[in-house]
Amino acid sequence: MIDFDKKININKKYTPFGTSDARYFIITGGRGSGKSFSINLLLVLLTYEAGHTILFTRYTLASAYVSIIPEFIEKLELLDIFNDFYITKDEIRNKLSGSKIIFKGIKTSSGDQTANLKSLQGVTTFILDEAEELTSEDTFDKIDLSVRQLNQQNRVILILNPVTKDNWIYSRFFQDKGVQEGSNTTEDNVTYIHTTYLDNLENLSKSYLNQIENIKLRRPEKYKHQMLGGWLDKAEGVIFSNWEIGEFKKVGVSVFGQDYGFAADSSTLVETNIDSNNKIIYLKECFYLKGLTTSQIAELNLKHAKTNLIIGDSAEPRLIAEVKAKGCNLKKAIKGQGSITYGISLLQDYDLIIDPNSINLIKELNNYSWLEKKSKTPQDKWNHLIDAIRYAVSYQLQNPNRGKYYIS
Repeated sequence: MIDFDKKININKKYTPFGTSDARYFIITGGRGSGKSFSINLLLVLLTYEAGHTILFTRYTLASAYVSIIPEFIEKLELLDIFNDFYITKDEIRNKLSGSKIIFKGIKTSSGDQTANLKSLQGVTTFILDEAEELTSEDTFDKIDLSVRQLNQQNRVILILNPVTKDNWIYSRFFQDKGVQEGSNTTEDNVTYIHTTYLDNLENLSKSYLNQIENIKLRRPEKYKHQMLGGWLDKAEGVIFSNWEIGEFKKVGVSVFGQDYGFAADSSTLVETNIDSNNKIIYLKECFYLKGLTTSQIAELNLKHAKTNLIIGDSAEPRLIAEVKAKGCNLKKAIKGQGSITYGISLLQDYDLIIDPNSINLIKELNNYSWLEKKSKTPQDKWNHLIDAIRYAVSYQLQNPNRGKYYIS
């Protein structure tokens, strides 16, 4: 058990971190809630127990010594225990107990590090900070299953600012377990800790609190999400609001769009049908699958598109040639500088009707948002189907004989 009386005064909502025997800890909260500060302090205290190897990760963590270790050094100095620790560029080791905190990124400049992380020996606690950035539940599962040390409590801790309800964390730990957001409870081997700025008032400046009150009055939805840590039905700053769920209609010849993902991302196929007179684009998701071979992509294309034209991602000319050779009516998309912004503007100029079974497309539309709105730069995620739609629609609206192309 963690000693909560060791030179520190921690918000009592975090007491279960030291008393609960659950495997999973879901730490949520809004801005200014002090959740990262509190958990980091508790991790430092945990190292005073012998036998712990604590793996601290973020999806992207380029240099722990620059970004995260200084935050831990601050805690050590605050507690006046700095001399109890050895510190290297990616590790903090307690001299008294031998327990340590190792800092690693899941994605680095060298690529995905999941295989290396799950092979680390003796991990007793796995922390995923900024957990909302990890979109792959499979990646989480692989590391989670490697935390299996005997004779120690194994903890898997997710620290996050809630995002949209499409996120796998919400589905798995809240929706599937029937747990209300904002709960402080333990259910089914999961301890939930939720705090807001209201739990941390003594550490916040008057000007910051005034800023929060201004947000509360002027933008109540932003206040609920960012300050109270509420989950969103759709992301802030979403690019497309001009869509609704409805019946897919074939006004003319359908053209299909395709994006390729291989092992890491999903390969997709989407059917588009444009009603130019009424400025409507009908959209239907055909497939959204990972790990497909070239032959499987071709087989699925023929099943859904038959002889209709498919516009595929031009970044994969070899794959396009191979799929085309297997009988698919496939052309490569025209891509260049400004093509993304152009394609988005075309789609925004129409009403989009989404087939109700297009579950992944609906998720993308709820989450695809601007990275920088001023420069019209979208984020490079939640876009596998949307990119495919851009390819097909951009091609059609630039070609008066759209859909009337066959294998050459």
